[in-house]
This record gives sequence, C-alpha cells and structure tokens, in this order.
Amino acid sequence: MDCTCSNFRSSSLLLLGRSPSLHPHSSFPSKLRLLTLKRLNLAKHARVVRSACGFNENGSVNGFPVTPNKLFMQEAIGAEYGEGFETFRPDGPLKVDVDFLNDRLQEGFLQRIRYAMKPDEAYGLIFSFDNVVADTRTLKLNSWKQLASEEGKEIPEDADVQGRMLYAGADHVLHKLLLWDEAEGELDRLALRFSQLYYDNLLRLSKPVEGLKEWLDAVSTARIPCAVVSSLDRINLTEALERMELKKYFQAIVTEEDGMDSIAHRFLSAAMKLDRKPSKCVVFEDEPRGITAAHNCTMMAVALIGAHPAYDLVQADLAVASFNELSVINLRRLFANKGSTFMDLQKQVIEKSPPKRKLTIDTSF
Repeated sequence: MDCTCSNFRSSSLLLLGRSPSLHPHSSFPSKLRLLTLKRLNLAKHARVVRSACGFNENGSVNGFPVTPNKLFMQEAIGAEYGEGFETFRPDGPLKVDVDFLNDRLQEGFLQRIRYAMKPDEAYGLIFSFDNVVADTRTLKLNSWKQLASEEGKEIPEDADVQGRMLYAGADHVLHKLLLWDEAEGELDRLALRFSQLYYDNLLRLSKPVEGLKEWLDAVSTARIPCAVVSSLDRINLTEALERMELKKYFQAIVTEEDGMDSIAHRFLSAAMKLDRKPSKCVVFEDEPRGITAAHNCTMMAVALIGAHPAYDLVQADLAVASFNELSVINLRRLFANKGSTFMDLQKQVIEKSPPKRKLTIDTSF
C-alpha cells in the first residue's frame, strides 16, 4: 500500500472530487453528503490511514519514532470543571465526563454484595508509567547528555535546570533552558534526534522502580485491578512492561493510541477500562500536575517522593518515599476516613481501658 500521510488530506479530497466524473450516473446530493462526512471525520480517518501506512500515533514507522510525540511535550492537566472526553459508539458519539462515569459505573446488586465481603476489590489502581513504574527521569537526562555530547555542547550542572528539563517539552528545553541558538530547522532536527535517543535508551530498560513489584504482588493477592497510563505508544509500553516482568499485573493499559488530550482524560479512560467509577480509583503519581488531574477526576492520589520534594506534594492524599511503605490497609484508610491528616502513616494506637473502680461497702457497726 503506497501511502503518503503528509498528503493525505489533499489526496483524499481529490479522490472524492473525481468520483462524480468517474460515475456520471451517480446522485450528486449523495456525493455531497459523503464529501461533507469525510471532511468532518478526516482527523479520525487519518489515524486509520497512518496506521495502515505503518505509522504509529507518535509518528513512528514500524515502531521507530520519526517525530516527537506528547511524551516530549507538557500536557494539559484536564477536567478542571469535571469535563471529560468524547468517545464513539455504534449509535453515535458519547460524551463522557466525571459525573457521568461516577453515575454509570455504580455497582450492581451482586457487586455490592461481593464488595461488602471483599471491600478491597471495589478499588481501582492507576499508575503513571513515568517515574512511578519506571525511572524515566534517568532515561531522559541521559538522552539529553548524549545529544549534547554529539553536538559538542554541555548540559548545565544546576540541579534545578536539570529537573525542569525532565518535565518540559523538547522545544522549550532547547529554546529556554539549554539556550542553544540554532535555526528553526536545526532545532527540529535536535528534537527528533533526542526522541530517537530516548527510545533507544527505553529498549534497555529492564528494572522497575524499587518496591513496585512487591506492591503489585500484594494488590494482586487482594484482587485489586490495576492500570498503567503513558504517552508512549502501545508497542513500546507493552515491551517495556514485559522486560520488567510487570505486564501480568495490569488489567488495562492507556497509551498514545487512545487519543486522550490531557492527563485527566487518561485517568478517566483507565477507570472505564477497569470498570471502576473514578471516585473509587487511586492514582499513583510523582508530579503535582498529575495529582491535580487525579483530584479533578474525584480520584484519590498517592504521591511518590523523588523528582519533587515532599513539600511540593502536599496536595496528595498520601506521600511516600517508596512503595515499600505501603500496605493494602492504606487504601482502605483513603476511603474510610476524612480530614487533612487521615492518611498520615502511623501505627494504630489502642487506648488503654480505664482502671476498674473498686467498690467498697460503707458499713457501720
């Protein structure tokens, strides 16, 4: 199949424009309606054609990245007012928002009985891939250092600058942080080369974040479904999970192919795939923006301290230094208590019963 995706719009319209002349006896109004329909759905048809041509959603051919995708851009938080996304069903488009999912994904009668006996199964856990499942901070920083070495330049040693490089888009890093004065076409080449280096380093990723596998074992024993969300394409994410021997723990995966426009929309999509209402889901994040997105979706948020200090993660319902500090009972406390400090890690204190009062008989002889 000979496809040129950059010329998809013009070639598609030319084909549509030539169709009446090829079929002179066809009905003009029906062709006009077809043309209008094609134009309205052009963006969605383009994805199908790009896939047929061997292009992935992140602009890669046969798994090899060609253009930087959302992985190298700062995404919107999303769902600031509870808004969701639009999905498509055989009977037409369906608008999905936070309130809709919380209402539609209510437990049925039999589920309520089961969750009453096994309350842990009512929860859904959503893990961000970056810096929560895998240490992608090191991958990105090494990729920037490799790029600088190839170009004969240096990366600033300032820890604050390096920290911002990990979360900013590639264009912003080149323009504002590294201050590489290059022509626009040259900056595009550098951004492309950076994405290639990152994917090369991703292929060598084989170890998850410390304590994650043990935590996933614990929640798997409790039969709590888990999902992982990422800006990566599905092939690269699945292969990375298989190399880390984690794929069996995740019942749902949300990737670039799902077409979500923001962090919150990814979380909502994961909740749908897990068949859990958002208010019963817990998001594991390491970034304040991700925590805000989780709260916008009425989800609980557990922050992993590392890339950001604890004082930047105060809005999280719980902040831990590693997964080794967690237990399933922490999840129960998330939904069983209220207040600003109810998720503080602390041992259960059993109050001592008051001393028994001795009864004396006042007798007089």
